[in-house]
Amino acid sequence: MHPSTFDYLMPTEAQQNAMKILRHSAKVYCDMLEHHLPDGPDKDFIIRAHRANAMWANVAITRNPDGSPRT
Repeated sequence: MHPSTFDYLMPTEAQQNAMKILRHSAKVYCDMLEHHLPDGPDKDFIIRAHRANAMWANVAITRNPDGSPRT
């Protein structure tokens, strides 16, 4: 892991804009999942996994594959 793996990285303005777009898209998709999937443990799992993927998207925006900060 890169030494800065657990450090906070202030996203650049371009990264913040990309995060905003992806968060909105993730929310729209989550709304569709919520509406169309039947209630139950599978739905809970799918929505939680989707939430985790949305959070990892932010990491991908700010870090290179080796964990170093993306500038």
